[in-house]
Amino acid sequence: MIFKRDLTPVLKRFAKFPVVVLLGPRQSGKTTLVKNTFKEHTYVTLEDPEILSYIINDPKGFLREHENKHGIIFDEFQHAPQLLSYIQIESDEKDRPGYFVLTGSQNFLMNQAITQSLAGRAGILHLMPLSIHELEHNKRLPDFFDTLIIQGGYPRIHAKNFLPEELFPSYIRTYAERDVRQLINVENLTIFQKFMMLCAGRVGQELNINDIATNCGINRKTADSWISILEASYIIFLLKPYFNNFNKRITKTPKLYFYDTGLTCSLLGIRSVDVLTKSHFRGALFENLIIADFYKQFYNLGLNPSLYYWRDQNGRIEIDCLIDKGTMLFPVEIKSGETIVSDFFKNIQSWSEIAHVTPDYAHIVYGGQSRQARSAGTVIGWKAAGGFITKLEKM
Repeated sequence: MIFKRDLTPVLKRFAKFPVVVLLGPRQSGKTTLVKNTFKEHTYVTLEDPEILSYIINDPKGFLREHENKHGIIFDEFQHAPQLLSYIQIESDEKDRPGYFVLTGSQNFLMNQAITQSLAGRAGILHLMPLSIHELEHNKRLPDFFDTLIIQGGYPRIHAKNFLPEELFPSYIRTYAERDVRQLINVENLTIFQKFMMLCAGRVGQELNINDIATNCGINRKTADSWISILEASYIIFLLKPYFNNFNKRITKTPKLYFYDTGLTCSLLGIRSVDVLTKSHFRGALFENLIIADFYKQFYNLGLNPSLYYWRDQNGRIEIDCLIDKGTMLFPVEIKSGETIVSDFFKNIQSWSEIAHVTPDYAHIVYGGQSRQARSAGTVIGWKAAGGFITKLEKM
């Protein structure tokens, strides 16, 4: 099954650039999307050892041999970043919008290489696993959020009816054995997998890198490096705190989240809805589901996420997510409860007083389906949250 992706019209629009770059985690659907969007392009995968050797040894000859009137897709381009210099020359000499389409699953390496060689020539987009809206649009969205947390959004889960326990352990092994070894010299992959599990156990919490390092038996420098690797590979993201226009009595430590809750559940050993509903991780995983989906919505619009969280230094008041629209902040509280209760509004009300703003733009995303406009803020269901960023961008 081929899923309709929200990024498709943006990807077509970005074809005005000489080079179109699509980044995202492995198995998020990048190859399928570019092949279906640029159907006339020649497809080349750099995962093929023979092709990769050809490109490394004779990049000019390779480009000359594959010259055509439509264009070329280079899949998993991080394997041969040196080719970018030759793509730059080709792009400068010939006026061919959208001729080169590159995909990659290692954000740091690709962005670094693109910045050096293709500044001003490349349009960069990100494709994440399926969002709530995409699943709903493709009639694959479960009725209950617990099911979605377990499944996650990787297309193969929903297209091939894979069970999470079938897909994710293999995904984790492949990621650790192939991608991690390409990025860093990890002598013991078992320790790295333990590191990932420890990160999963701290989902939705402020990042305490020393604590993770100590429990993993590695030093601080190694832990910092491994966090960067997980970020670069689109496994985790760090939600930064917002402190503009506030006094110094707030935390400045980022919070740790995963791009996919299905992967997180696998690392935590949560394999069924029954286990999830009894788990103390349920609230944090629901929060992760919504915030990760906000990231996906921004990326699907071709925008960089402007998301933060806010917490005072004593931890008494916290806002799960602040959306910065430049002239306005939208505070969002996230509650897994399926019944709307007055306690949902406590932090929103306190924050509105501290920020000296009205609660007109405050929202609570909860585990139910109703929408209620209250004096302290608007409550929306988790499914409706799948279109929240898109609506904000139209305001």
